[in-house]
Amino acid sequence: MPLPAAHALRKLGRDLALARRKRGISTADMAGRLFISRDTLWRLERGDPTVALGTLATAAFVLQLHDRLAGLAAPASDDLALGLDERRLPQRIRRART
Repeated sequence: MPLPAAHALRKLGRDLALARRKRGISTADMAGRLFISRDTLWRLERGDPTVALGTLATAAFVLQLHDRLAGLAAPASDDLALGLDERRLPQRIRRART
């Protein structure tokens, strides 16, 4: 796994753990809501890439953060793709001859 992706997963895990704690949800309760073991929850909160995407999505739902997950790869916020689209625009547009 590329190092930047691993760092992003670790940050995501830390942020999920912080959101859980701010909501006053214990690890046992959170694991129960996600239908996973506490060990899997701990792995999720450490950013382990082997935790299922469905588990991450369910955790985001339980913490009411699922809207952010839905917009993760939204085209409107994809700066690289928007820049590429801009470069592909023609310099000028000519009128078709009749």
